[in-house]
Amino acid sequence: MSHITLTIDDARTFLQEQPESLQKQVKAIHKMIHERTGKGNDYLGWLDLPKAYDKEEYARLIQAAKKIRKDSQVLVVIGIGGSYLGAKAGLEFLNVPFKKNKLEIVFAGHQMSGSYLNELLNYLSNKRFSINVISKSGTTTEPAIAFRVLKNLLEQKVGKEEAKGRIYATTDKARGALYTVAKNEGYEMFIIPDDVGGRYSVLTPVGLLPLEAAGIKTKEILKGAKDAYNRYKKADLLENESYLYAVTRYLLYRSGKKIEMLVGYEPNLLFLNEWWKQLYGESEGKDHKGIFVASANFSTDLHSLGQYIQEGERHLFETVVKVENTASDVIIPKENNDLDELNYLSGKTLSYVNSQALKGTMMAHKDGGVPNLLLSIPAMDAYTFGYLVYFFEKACAMSAYLIDVNPFNQPGVEAYKKNMFALLGKKGYEHILK
Repeated sequence: MSHITLTIDDARTFLQEQPESLQKQVKAIHKMIHERTGKGNDYLGWLDLPKAYDKEEYARLIQAAKKIRKDSQVLVVIGIGGSYLGAKAGLEFLNVPFKKNKLEIVFAGHQMSGSYLNELLNYLSNKRFSINVISKSGTTTEPAIAFRVLKNLLEQKVGKEEAKGRIYATTDKARGALYTVAKNEGYEMFIIPDDVGGRYSVLTPVGLLPLEAAGIKTKEILKGAKDAYNRYKKADLLENESYLYAVTRYLLYRSGKKIEMLVGYEPNLLFLNEWWKQLYGESEGKDHKGIFVASANFSTDLHSLGQYIQEGERHLFETVVKVENTASDVIIPKENNDLDELNYLSGKTLSYVNSQALKGTMMAHKDGGVPNLLLSIPAMDAYTFGYLVYFFEKACAMSAYLIDVNPFNQPGVEAYKKNMFALLGKKGYEHILK
């Protein structure tokens, strides 16, 4: 039995053909994925990660996380894109609002705001901190700048020798600028496998070290991912919700629904949405193909985007993530004067009200011409996070192959970088501006 449930009833009436009609094609792609014969097959290392991760490295990661908590008040995680979104998604997914943790996790190198980095330097000036710098190459502009600046601050505060023991490099196993620096300086290193791309790297040290350092039970994350791995080993759409999701969104795309919104009703899902947007946007958006991915947090965004979703262009569909059981709740009290006219809700929980808002919104949007997929998860815990990550990764591979693009490259990302390097005067790019 699946840990998560996918319901596509509110989308079926919008489809020109039903998902089951593509079972033969799904079976062929499933075989291609598992036999590693499709486009980008040298980046399928994530496929078996839940059971084939490096156990010795993981044991070392657990010890490093303990040392980070002992040494520091703050861990600065430096990375961009897949090098930070997975960890950030997990931290937010599992966060207890307003709870102060013993170790604070902050992020740098995920943008190029001078004011942000300067304020971070000021914040860290009187705190004990460690650095986890994440980059396969070590030359990606945003994290490389942040690492140069923050390493300088750490060395000024504690000295070069002490700083070496507080810097952890997650990088390539044998080459690249960061690998070379880490090897020369003696930083503890963790490996980004050659066959795992950044957006698929949550279940490697890229995501696991920051999460473990934060006190999250990453063994539970890996257990959830492993159970999802076992669940989704079959191609049968009746048993593989991951593939059913991929096929349904593909058929909606073919019917003219070009935009997918991932919608959550809990604020803890915000960065899961951001990770999902990179996973699907960067995997599918090629050769002038692909669904444009967006996200929303309801009921908040119903007061801004709700009007457009209800009555704007009919070119989108929604995938709604429902959390069945929240960690805590509030009972709505009764007031004698009832001036706000809420006594009809007295005695009910806020989660119950939220769930009715979800149902009512799905009904309204379907009636307005917006297909809805419902993805139900039992709770926001570490096991479920791991399970959900693998669900979306497996579905993404299937979805990209259905539209016939390579799920694992991102050639278009380089275009802006070349222009930026030329404008900044980097040697070798002068010809671009001529």
